[in-house]
Amino acid sequence: MTNFGKDLHLTHIISQIMNESFLFLAEGFEEIEALTAVDVLRRAEIPVKTVSITSALQVKGAHGITVTADVLFDNTLFTNAEWLILPGGMPGATNLYNFARLQGLLRRQATSSKGKIAAICAAPAVVLGQLGLLEGHKATCYPGFEGMLKGAEVVNAPVVVDRKFVLGNGPSNALAWALAIVAEAKGSTVATQVANGMLLYPKTDVDVENYFG
Repeated sequence: MTNFGKDLHLTHIISQIMNESFLFLAEGFEEIEALTAVDVLRRAEIPVKTVSITSALQVKGAHGITVTADVLFDNTLFTNAEWLILPGGMPGATNLYNFARLQGLLRRQATSSKGKIAAICAAPAVVLGQLGLLEGHKATCYPGFEGMLKGAEVVNAPVVVDRKFVLGNGPSNALAWALAIVAEAKGSTVATQVANGMLLYPKTDVDVENYFG
């Protein structure tokens, strides 16, 4: 390989690292939300890793389903992450909020030039809302947690997209939420293609945005 070819190869590797996304798993996470997001993003060829915030790769969800994460938080660099993704579930969302290093990471992501954040169910309120990251933004969350959405404009919708944030309200809308992330990351055409491949839509000419509230 020539030096020029090596440089291109290195640039490609760096680009992939910079565009990586991360979904965080805490004990008591909502399984359908976490796994739907990972599945849909990978179908869209968006690099995403599951990250355990515990001391072990195996993390038990809210309904007793244990998932083996790709990496441990302590062993992972999050430099220039494209997406930080938070599934809901209880006590999963509370455990995410109580993890101080994740709080710092989310604050940095919220003020970064390009990085984005996605959260669903209790997580928009319990994590992002309590951190004050949604002030001045439109937001949705699982019913009953709206009081934690400090300074946000609460919207009764399955999915809400506002600037850096893609938020969902609960498990039944996990697929719509995940597709909204894809639409923000790679455009509505790619999101529609992924949805069609999963037989969500009967026709290929349906505008994917029609399904996000």
